[in-house]
Amino acid sequence: MSKVGITAQNGALRSSQCSLKIPKRKKNVQEESENISRAASQNSGEIVEALTLFEVVSMGKRAIQSVVDDWIEAYKEDQDIALLDLINFFIQCSGCKGMVTAEMFQSRHNSTVINKMSEEFDKETGLQYKKFMAYPWILSVTWPMAMDSENYPLVKPGSYWKKFKTNFSELIVVLMQQSQYNIIYDGYLMDTVISLLTGLAESQVRALRHTSTLAAMKLLTALVSVTLNLHDSFNNNQRLYEVEKNRLTGRRTNYRLDQLEKKKEELEMKHLEIQTMINAVLKGIFLQRYRDVVPDIRALCIEEMGVWMKMCPHMFLNDSYLKYIGWMLNDKQPNVRLKSLLSLQGLYDKKKLISKMDLFTNRFKDRIVSMTLDRDKEVAAEAMKLLIYMSQNCEDVFMSEDCEILYQFVYAAHRPLAAAAGEFLYKRLLSQQRTEEELICGKKGKFGQNARYLKTLLIFFLDNELHDHVTYLVDSLWDCASSLLKDWECMTALLLEDCKEEEEGLNNAHKSALIEVIIASMQQAMDGHPPAGRELTRKVLSAKEKKLQFEDCARITEHFILVLPQLLSKYSAHANEVANLLQIPQYFDLDVYCTAHLEKHLDALLKQMKDIAEKHSDLKVLEACSRSYSFLCNEQLIIYSQVCHARNQLIDEFVIKLNQLLDNFLQEGENVCTNEGGICQISTSLRKVAAFYNAHNLTRWNLYNRTSQLLDLEMECRCVPAEVVLPALQCTYYALLWQLTTIMERSSSKETLLLLRTQTMHFCEICRNYLNHNNKAIQEQSFTLLCDLLMILSHQETEDEVLKVLSYSPDSSLQSELLTFIQDHVFIKESKEMKEKWEERKEEDYIKLNQFHQRRRILSSYCKLIVYNVVEMAAATEIYKQYMTSYNEFGDIIKETMSRTQQQNRTERAKTLILCLQQNIKSNWNR
Repeated sequence: MSKVGITAQNGALRSSQCSLKIPKRKKNVQEESENISRAASQNSGEIVEALTLFEVVSMGKRAIQSVVDDWIEAYKEDQDIALLDLINFFIQCSGCKGMVTAEMFQSRHNSTVINKMSEEFDKETGLQYKKFMAYPWILSVTWPMAMDSENYPLVKPGSYWKKFKTNFSELIVVLMQQSQYNIIYDGYLMDTVISLLTGLAESQVRALRHTSTLAAMKLLTALVSVTLNLHDSFNNNQRLYEVEKNRLTGRRTNYRLDQLEKKKEELEMKHLEIQTMINAVLKGIFLQRYRDVVPDIRALCIEEMGVWMKMCPHMFLNDSYLKYIGWMLNDKQPNVRLKSLLSLQGLYDKKKLISKMDLFTNRFKDRIVSMTLDRDKEVAAEAMKLLIYMSQNCEDVFMSEDCEILYQFVYAAHRPLAAAAGEFLYKRLLSQQRTEEELICGKKGKFGQNARYLKTLLIFFLDNELHDHVTYLVDSLWDCASSLLKDWECMTALLLEDCKEEEEGLNNAHKSALIEVIIASMQQAMDGHPPAGRELTRKVLSAKEKKLQFEDCARITEHFILVLPQLLSKYSAHANEVANLLQIPQYFDLDVYCTAHLEKHLDALLKQMKDIAEKHSDLKVLEACSRSYSFLCNEQLIIYSQVCHARNQLIDEFVIKLNQLLDNFLQEGENVCTNEGGICQISTSLRKVAAFYNAHNLTRWNLYNRTSQLLDLEMECRCVPAEVVLPALQCTYYALLWQLTTIMERSSSKETLLLLRTQTMHFCEICRNYLNHNNKAIQEQSFTLLCDLLMILSHQETEDEVLKVLSYSPDSSLQSELLTFIQDHVFIKESKEMKEKWEERKEEDYIKLNQFHQRRRILSSYCKLIVYNVVEMAAATEIYKQYMTSYNEFGDIIKETMSRTQQQNRTERAKTLILCLQQNIKSNWNR
């Protein structure tokens, strides 16, 4: 037994030093090893510094090819020195800070030495020892126990170490590729390397185990590639052999045939040797490490297993190996489950491989379906993508019940999962609807195929009864079916057609849903962002996406400028449909009306909008109509004067009618409730005016005095119906805001400011009085408007003495009333009787949900006053007290309030929290 070794060079790039120790009598060997294929040479008197393999990998991919060629040449000259250099490389890449000694062992059969192979810890020196055989070497690795086993090159963060890992893997693959025709079969190199990696993979130290396992898996991948090359060479040789044999039929064999026969035997022997190496790595490393305690090691084993199956399915794609991937689908760590799914995606994507996976599919299909509910969102999304491949290439693998469950993920909040589910829905439900009729131009002409697709989609949407989620459905389908969703010509053709036979066309529910799809698809095309609530950071649009957005805008404008008046005319009696259709003008390029000489279509649109505003009293329709007028009334547009004239005419009619009704109404005094018809007309007129007042400045019509008279009458005698008071409150509020906006934009006299202050103070008193109204809706709206107005008025303090007149802050009495309102209307503890009552009225759950959202809005309005110092921060103690008891309902609002108040004033926020804790402790003590 003899000792041979080398010492690692100093200054390895971003690495820890590790050395192979060598006796002095072998100093010449040491010097030779340090300079393997990178020897220090003199060129013009300049000495070139030697590089280690570790430094080459650290430098980058460019040097790998040449250094591998140099190492192979060095190996041919001296196998032992080159192998020690390679051993040193593996140890260094593990981040080892210790020392490695290598002893030459001449016999495999000395059981005394083999039994000494161990891993020990010396408490006195604090050093860890590992001794193992990498035949013909016996390696002893020594390193300090304090070594950080969780901070080694393969797991260090940053792009540099990520690149290092890639280069490390690349070097091993290149080494095998370059040596596959010579030294790989010498019976020395591969035995030593496999023995080394097997010994390191059994270490208790994570760094050694992880690094050696990665090296072994990449080594096996390279060996599989070598096997494929041998297989190709064998087939080529066999064909040549058959050709030569047929050419020499009836004659004795010649030299060429003998050479081919020898080549065949040689390839068979090489294939057998490679197979032996592969089995050694599989049994010695993979079967031990695929269940390692470290998730990263398990993940890389499963990832490489998927690569082997794709590269060499005849060898690896069988149930004996597939079971390992199947088992890892149940791993506790999401990264391991993710790698298993990605490996399976590469297999199920190839239809020719499916026949070998029937048993696996039947065994693990249910598990893969259940993984769409995985807690890790990325795993769930990849599971859905895998199911897409399975659905495409596996016949009858999914029952209808499975599909119905998977379809629902189009409404998921995580967009990658929803998009994958959208693709599954499109390919499974829509694309498979192709029939022979679609190949023949039928009644719907070129729209035949898309019309059937759309009807199928609408049926799916309506069957789910999630009528507020069409934007999520469209967003989920956008990546895979945007051409279908942007076929607005087909959609409008379906909406405008009149079918006598109900079954041939769309019913009313279908048409209503189709209009929602049109609006959602326009929004998606023009915004390019997912809907609110769907998790995805807003991205900056590329030049290509902006160009596509411009083209979509042109298509929308060109088509809907012509057909929108027709659609509004046909569906003018349907509130929901009209409200949605009125959103379309906001996506127009309005200059087209003039540049394309389409003014007659603008007149038709304005006529329909006027008819709708006069006909409907539904608030949703009125607000949509008001927003459309606001969008069209852009002073920068040529059509401004035409639209503005039409809008003013409409408002004139509304105001004249409202004034006439109010004159009669106020004359009746306390007997107003007796005239139900008049009340309904006044309520409708006020809602129309309020809807337009929200988006348009109606100050010229001087509506404040009329609406405030109504509110004063209600404050005095409580005789005005709620359906009149509510829109009157809105009109009065909007009147004040528009006056305030006008004053801020241009200077006004002090008398005007004093009048506005008087009006705002009077409105605040009205709202304050209504906080104790017997109608809950009036109470809540008064509170919301009062909070909003306080937010505006309390921030009007400027250096301008004139504007200071408008500043107003609530006194302590008003602050107390606001806090009491919150306690009485937001933090409500439902009794058992109330809960049972709601459970009995399950068909009206939406009522409870709307009330819940209203409570959240009220709390948000008050919390804004706290955050912006409109009310004292100490008032927040009563809010913070409810954090734990009302966490599910209002926890996010309270938490955000805490965060914002900390930004405003850390000291006051800390005092508020202390006061809250004191009051809680005191109340618990009194109990």
